[in-house]
Amino acid sequence: MMLAYMDHAAASAEPDAGELTVAVDAAECAAARDFGGLVSARPAAVVRPASAADVASAIRAATRTAHLTVAARGNGHSVAGQAMSGGGLVLDMRALPRRMQLVRLADGIFADVPGGALWEEVLHWAVSNHGLAPASWTDYLRLTVGGTLSNGGVSGQSFRYGPQVSNVTELDVVTGDGECHVCSRSTHPDLFFAVLGGLGQFGVITRARIPLYPAPQTVRWTRVVYASFADYAADAEWLVTRPANEAFDYVEGFAFVCSDDPVNGWPSVPIPGGARFDPTILPAAAGPVLYCLEVALYQHHHQRADDMDKRVGEMMERLKYVRGLEFAAGVGYVDFLSRVNRVEEEARRNGSWAAPHPWLNIFISSRDIAAFDRAVLHGMLADGVDGPMLVYPMLKSK
Repeated sequence: MMLAYMDHAAASAEPDAGELTVAVDAAECAAARDFGGLVSARPAAVVRPASAADVASAIRAATRTAHLTVAARGNGHSVAGQAMSGGGLVLDMRALPRRMQLVRLADGIFADVPGGALWEEVLHWAVSNHGLAPASWTDYLRLTVGGTLSNGGVSGQSFRYGPQVSNVTELDVVTGDGECHVCSRSTHPDLFFAVLGGLGQFGVITRARIPLYPAPQTVRWTRVVYASFADYAADAEWLVTRPANEAFDYVEGFAFVCSDDPVNGWPSVPIPGGARFDPTILPAAAGPVLYCLEVALYQHHHQRADDMDKRVGEMMERLKYVRGLEFAAGVGYVDFLSRVNRVEEEARRNGSWAAPHPWLNIFISSRDIAAFDRAVLHGMLADGVDGPMLVYPMLKSK
C-alpha cells in the first residue's frame, strides 16, 4: 500500500514496426490477468498496434459494434482489472515501436517517447545517450509512460518536482471516437488535462513529450528509523517544505513491524549491502510499529562532495530519529532509480511476485494522518501484512 498525505494549503524485445496484429485466442493470454491477481477477464481479442493509427483503427472498429469495450494495457501492473476488457478488445501498448526522439526547443530539451515505453527504457536511453533525465519518477520503473501518466506517477520526488502528470508538456491522444489529437496546455487543454490522471477514460496516450534535465552522477541515499509516528511525520513534513537549495531531492518512508519478519520487519530497513539492523538500540518505549524515513540527495558533476556532505549533515542533524539506526550509501543515479528491481528479482525467486497484490494508493490530509496511523497502520501491521506500507508527505501545491 502507498499512502501519501497532503499539506493543508522487465522490458521485452523491441517490437517490429509493421502491420497491426490481432490475437484471437486470448484464453490464456497475459491480457486476462494483471499484477493485482484478484480478478481475471478474458478479452475477445488482443490488438497489437504498430502505430497510433492502428490504435485509432481499433477504437473506430469497436465503436461500430454495440457494447464492445476497449482497454489499453501497458506492462500489466494494474491491480484490480483496470486494463482488462472482458469480451472486448485489449490494446497491447507495449507493441508500439519504442523509438524515442530528442527534441530541442527554445524553452528546453525534451524527449518524445511512445506511450508503451517503460520508464526504465526512457531512463537508460536518456542517460546513456544524452546525459539527461526526467525530473520525476515512480519508485518502480517497469511501468509504461502512458500508464503512469493516466494515473498520476507519484513517488518521493513529487514533493519537489511534482508527479509525472506535472512533468509532461504535450501528448498524442486517441479519443473514444477513434480520432488522433495533439494536445498540450495551450492546444486542446481540456483534453490534455482530462487525459492526465484520467485512468484511460478520456483517451489513449500514444506519445508523450517529457522535459529533460542534466542527469545527476551519484546519489547520497539514507534511511533512518523512528519509534514515534509524531516525530516521523513532523520530520518528513519539515523536509518537504525546505527551500529547494536546502532540500533533499527525494523523501519517502514506510511503516514496518518491530520484529525479524523478513518482509515487514527489521530486515526491510537497511540499504542493500550495508549494515545490519540492531534492535537493541531501539528505545524501551518502542511499540510494535516502527517507521523508516528514506531520503536522497543528487550530486551533479559540478558539485563538490564536501558541500553535498555538509548539506546532508545539516538536514539530518535536526531530525529526531533513533540515533544509531541510520543506514547510508553512495550509489549511482541509475542504480538508485533502479533500486526496486532488486526487490522484484527477490520476489520472483521466492514466488511472492505472482501472489495477489490487493494494493491501494490513497491521499489523506495531514490533519488526519496521525489518527489513520493509530486506527489503520497499527491494526494492519499487527495482523501481518505481506507487503510494503509506504507513508510519506506531499505538497498540495505540487
